[in-house]
Amino acid sequence: MVFSFPGGSSGRAAKPLRGPAELRAYWEGLRRGGGIPSRADLDPRGIAGVLDRVFVGERIGTGLIRLRIAGTALTDISGLEMKGLPLSVLFLPEARARLAEVLERVLVAPQAAELHLEAERSIGRPALSGRLLLLPLHSNGGARDLVLGCLATEGETGRAPRRFAIARAVEEALVPPEARPLPHRSLPGRPHLRLVHSAD
Repeated sequence: MVFSFPGGSSGRAAKPLRGPAELRAYWEGLRRGGGIPSRADLDPRGIAGVLDRVFVGERIGTGLIRLRIAGTALTDISGLEMKGLPLSVLFLPEARARLAEVLERVLVAPQAAELHLEAERSIGRPALSGRLLLLPLHSNGGARDLVLGCLATEGETGRAPRRFAIARAVEEALVPPEARPLPHRSLPGRPHLRLVHSAD
């Protein structure tokens, strides 16, 4: 299944800080039995309100993803057509190693991650913060080599390009269903412990 994102905006104002929660809720709804969704499961109608902030990236190396699909909000921030470029283009050089570490854990662990971002500031580049949600995704061939993400920003984009530092990373392990502990149930009237006494 192929889907694309709507056309971009002509303004320089950043999109309101919304999108990660909507995408996470949609992704959770695709998890059959708590597993990782597949690329084929995605339907853009389910996230129509935040499509311009959503992207899908494929793993091209350790901690590296290249964007196969990129919403227009990413283009507004970077000043580049982001499709076909690595996600790291949006980050300052000193932040790229940490981004790579988080991306690798998202795919391998697997885990979900949300990065709190701050853009560099200069003349024509006012305060701009953001949140980047990263979620693992299976390719249609079955490998866990895709990342579904959403970048939401707050503030004025100003003069592109804008690049981000990572202020904080919140990472959440995604425990597979078979590794989850079984709930403990006790039968009414039955003791949990039994004392066995043996006399010499």
